[in-house]
Amino acid sequence: MSISQHQTVVDFRPATARISAPPPSPRQRWEARTQGAACALCHLNTQCLPEGMAAPERADFMRLIARHRKIATGAALFREGDVFENLYFVKTGSIKTVMLMDDGREQITGFHLPGDMLGLDAINGCVHTCDAIALDDARVCALPFAQVSRMGRDCAPVQGYVQHKLAREVVREQQLMLLLGRMTAEERVAAFLRDLANRFAERGQSPNEFTLPMAREEIGNYLGLTLETVSRYFSRLKHAGVLNVDNRHIRIRDARRLVSGSGAMTAAGA
Repeated sequence: MSISQHQTVVDFRPATARISAPPPSPRQRWEARTQGAACALCHLNTQCLPEGMAAPERADFMRLIARHRKIATGAALFREGDVFENLYFVKTGSIKTVMLMDDGREQITGFHLPGDMLGLDAINGCVHTCDAIALDDARVCALPFAQVSRMGRDCAPVQGYVQHKLAREVVREQQLMLLLGRMTAEERVAAFLRDLANRFAERGQSPNEFTLPMAREEIGNYLGLTLETVSRYFSRLKHAGVLNVDNRHIRIRDARRLVSGSGAMTAAGA
C-alpha cells in the first residue's frame, strides 16, 4: 500500500509522543549507524522494512531502529498499561500476546515469530493493551514510533507501511473471530497448523517440518479449546497419517489432507 505525498497524512502518534525529543547523543548516533548496517545484512529486512523507499530514505529508516534487546523465556517485553514508545520486530525466538479478561482469566491473542511486529495495539491509546511474553529466549529490535511518525509525514512509503501493518492486524483479528466462532474443534487445530506452516514458509523455513514454540495448553488457550482436546486431535492427525508428532516437533506427511481436521481424520477412518 502506498499513499500519494499530496494526500493528507494522518498523525498516528499518541499525544505523549508528540513532544519534541532531545537531539541524539554521540553514542546514540554511533549506535544508529551500526544498527543501520546490521539491518542491511539481516535476512528479515524484507519483512521489517517498508517497500518503495529510495536508498537514502531506506538508510534513514534503518538508522531509526534501535539495537536489539534480549527477552528471557517467560519475561515480558511490555505489560498491559505500559506507556507506548516503540514498535518491536521479533528478531529471534517467539513471543505471545496475552490479555487479561474481566473474570481474571488470561486469553492468548497471538503468537509472534521472527519478522512479526508487536506494539500496534497501543498506537491509538498511548498505552499497551496486552502483555507480550517470550515463549523462549528472544531478541527484538525497537522502532521509536514518534520518529517513525515524523518520517512518515515526508515519506509516503513509511506512512503506507504503518497503515499496512495496522490493516494486517485488523485482518488477523477477524480471522481469529472466524476461527473461534465458525470452525469445529478439529478444524481449528488443522487451521492453526496450516497457518503456522505458511508462516514458516514465508520466512524461508520448511513448511513441512518445524518445532512448535508454544505448548499444547497455549494452543488450546488461543483456539478456545482444552489441553485434552488439542492433544486428542494431534493424536488423531498422527494416526490418520497426516502428521508425525514427537512432543513439539511436527512433520507434515500429507499437506493436501491437512485441508480440514475432520476431512483428514474421516478419510483415515479416525
